[in-house]
Amino acid sequence: MMALMLLRDLAWLVALADHQHVTDTAAILRTSQPTLSRALARVETELGTRVFERAPDGVHLTPNGRLVVAAARDLTARYEQLLADLGSLLDPDTGVVRLAFLDSIATSLVPRLLRSFHEHAPRMRILLRQEPAHEIVHDLRTGAADLAIISPRPPGDFGWHPLQEERLVLVVPPSHRLRDREEVDLRELADEELVTTPVGFGYRALVDALLRDAGVSPAVSFESQDLATIEGLVAAGLGVAVVPEPFAGLSGTVGVRIAAEAARRTIGLTWRTDHAPAAPATRFRDFVMAPALR
Repeated sequence: MMALMLLRDLAWLVALADHQHVTDTAAILRTSQPTLSRALARVETELGTRVFERAPDGVHLTPNGRLVVAAARDLTARYEQLLADLGSLLDPDTGVVRLAFLDSIATSLVPRLLRSFHEHAPRMRILLRQEPAHEIVHDLRTGAADLAIISPRPPGDFGWHPLQEERLVLVVPPSHRLRDREEVDLRELADEELVTTPVGFGYRALVDALLRDAGVSPAVSFESQDLATIEGLVAAGLGVAVVPEPFAGLSGTVGVRIAAEAARRTIGLTWRTDHAPAAPATRFRDFVMAPALR
């Protein structure tokens, strides 16, 4: 049987058990006596048992009624706690923002934004999810993340605010034949082994598009989800890689500029546009989009 009673009915039931008089309880609840009586009848009909015995001096709980009212107290108390908990989470001054972001910006852009926002709203909490772009988009769609810092801009109904643009460079081992070049054409990589991210990652699609435009398809020697690891593998002589410029040289690689205007990636803040974000997420988004942070 589908439950039809309302939480309001249960709350009224508790009030009636406390005051034991229909007229007095109706006055306290600021409703009419017939309305309260109908609510009581609705509950008793649905549960298939009498909750109160009527008497000249008011109403008294039946043995089954004591069980019903105890459960009603628990349910209404849990609902009130739910409202309180949600209020805390959604408070624009003390609430929670669930932010997803790329591994490759974990030590640069994200800490800078979080430091600035913490100074602006020190009582708010930011729950962080560090993961690949395709998982970030899934989390946004399912509601596991409120906002995300990602590249590239996801397709579909997502808002977008660019935060920074990074040049992509070729990194090579320190003894590589291209180490002294100021610029390299990607067509020169036809016979090289490439270290890159796995198929299905947004960054892999970006690199593959650059190589496709250059008309080359280097053999892939190693794959890693982490760009810092990729740079380290190149430093160990296990291939070459295309990485954002800040990663060049971290483990001893040499960065060489790529002769292609498209060798860039834009990182931005994104959010779903099919519904308004909760107040804490809106506050974080508006702060990040403020001119002072540009």
